[in-house]
Amino acid sequence: MGKSSTLLSLLGLIFLAACSQPAPDLEAVIETPEVTETVEASADPEAISSETPSQNPSEAASAEPPAVFADDGIAIAGADPVAYFTQGRYVPGQAAFSYDWGGATWQFSTAEHRDLFIANPAQYAPQYGGFCAWALSQGYTAGIDPNAWKIVDGKLYLNYDQRIQRRWSQDVPGNIAKADQNWPGVLAQSPQRQ
Repeated sequence: MGKSSTLLSLLGLIFLAACSQPAPDLEAVIETPEVTETVEASADPEAISSETPSQNPSEAASAEPPAVFADDGIAIAGADPVAYFTQGRYVPGQAAFSYDWGGATWQFSTAEHRDLFIANPAQYAPQYGGFCAWALSQGYTAGIDPNAWKIVDGKLYLNYDQRIQRRWSQDVPGNIAKADQNWPGVLAQSPQRQ
């Protein structure tokens, strides 16, 4: 085994040990001083070494959403979803720190934020796949402005813009309840509005 193969094997084992299950279509960029490598793990239990701990595929931590708001394949306008929780503000992500999940590429401002997301996407990913929470409460989907956000009961909600967020904020519990009822069924019923 070459150094690169050994490193990839070791990183794969560390990742799988840190997570309670493999993430589907995992692709994380790992940066080192000399080289940037792409690490991939398979959700196929047959492809996982017998040395790894048993995995529970029904675990919700890495369950992918039915859809993700993405523009040109980049989730939530390139915002770092972890930064909303750790820094209390919108922080743009960087392509150098990215992770493919839910059919979109998520960008992060740091490798640490990317790794936190990989370990538990459900903790950091916005509700409703990052679509506008107000639109979901009204029965349709819409894009978002990463500056229009709020964390409620440990969950991230994004909105189309500041004006719509003010409207959504007038009845947060009621709007969340309506959006929860509409999600994900609204995906089959309504085209996305811009």
